[in-house]
Amino acid sequence: MEDDDTLTPDEAPQESLEARIATTITPALAAMGYEIVRVLIQGKQIPTVQIMADRADGRPIGVADCEAISHAAGAVLDVDDPFPKEWHLEVSSPGIDRPLTRTKDWLRFTGHLATAEMSIPFEGRRRFRGFILGADEESVRLKLEDGGEITLPRVDMRRAKLVLTDELIAATAAEAGADPEEDPSEDDPGVPILPKRN
Repeated sequence: MEDDDTLTPDEAPQESLEARIATTITPALAAMGYEIVRVLIQGKQIPTVQIMADRADGRPIGVADCEAISHAAGAVLDVDDPFPKEWHLEVSSPGIDRPLTRTKDWLRFTGHLATAEMSIPFEGRRRFRGFILGADEESVRLKLEDGGEITLPRVDMRRAKLVLTDELIAATAAEAGADPEEDPSEDDPGVPILPKRN
């Protein structure tokens, strides 16, 4: 959450393109048993489309899953043609300190520590850090570290993510049936960036 508070002038169009790409690839990935967590576009001259995905069955996502998603999404986007020139595609799992983009993720990680950054100040602040109390489609409730509680409107939320804690590592390992002493970085597969030419 160290990013600058100011939005770049071209951020809104980029967010619209991200939403368009997510909408375009969702049917193909859903048919394969995957859910999109986030689509992010980085870079201007040669953009990289970053797709973060989960398995719909809740099992941990692996390298083979990322490769399957990459091939399917790449084929769909080659037809949709979102960029006039060369672009790259990158697929990864959400990782343990995952972004929180869906209501189901907020609810799944109730009780864990998260940070949220607002697009516009809310009650005089842009950044919040606290334990997740609950969420719905419109808002998220956090118990702040100073003991207070706050309800944040999701429509104004720029980004949010879990904070990597020992409790989160243990809970994630228990869900996956893994040893919590193992290095959590090994459970964050991804595939190499693949060049695409249009």
